[in-house]
Amino acid sequence: MDMKLSRLFPVVAASAGALALSACGGGGTTNAASSSTPSTSATPTATTTVTTATPSPASTPAAPPPAAQPADDGLCKSGDVKLSLGQGDSGAGSTFRPLLITNSGAKPCTIQGFPGVSYVAGSDGHQVGKDAFRDGTKGNAVKLNPGQTAAADIQFVNVRNFDPGTCQPTPVKGLRIYLPQETASNFVPDDGTGCAGTKIPGNQLAVKTVHPA
Repeated sequence: MDMKLSRLFPVVAASAGALALSACGGGGTTNAASSSTPSTSATPTATTTVTTATPSPASTPAAPPPAAQPADDGLCKSGDVKLSLGQGDSGAGSTFRPLLITNSGAKPCTIQGFPGVSYVAGSDGHQVGKDAFRDGTKGNAVKLNPGQTAAADIQFVNVRNFDPGTCQPTPVKGLRIYLPQETASNFVPDDGTGCAGTKIPGNQLAVKTVHPA
């Protein structure tokens, strides 16, 4: 080997070693720097949606339906008439008097059948004894124009004919009258005497069907 070449080999070898060390040192530094840098990850943020309920306006209650008006059946009512007792006849321990029923209203009305009749007494108008007995059969309907009158004959028995212990004689102020098929009553004044007892042998009052006056 040439002496000049042998002198160059150590220099080349030394330079190659230095380069190798430099390359290794640089690689280590880069990796360290990269590993020390913190990584940042995006964290999703939860979103809460609040829904506010809007109250519905209060509904207005429906108005109640109007009350049904009773149908006009054309019958005479307690407020349509004026009642009174006519002159009577006496005989066999009884007095017979007509109950006069006059249409005092503004329109015609019809009446048919037996009025309800009873004695009443006291300030409270309580009934004395039994209702009048219905004598005979139901008659035909009677139509009353305004101002017209119908009648129903009433028998008033002389209560002195009954045993006082059974009759229990009681002063009365008049009669309570129910027109046929009517639930409201009328009062007809007539002072007299009735039997408060309900076990008398007979009837203290009797009434016949309505007929034209």
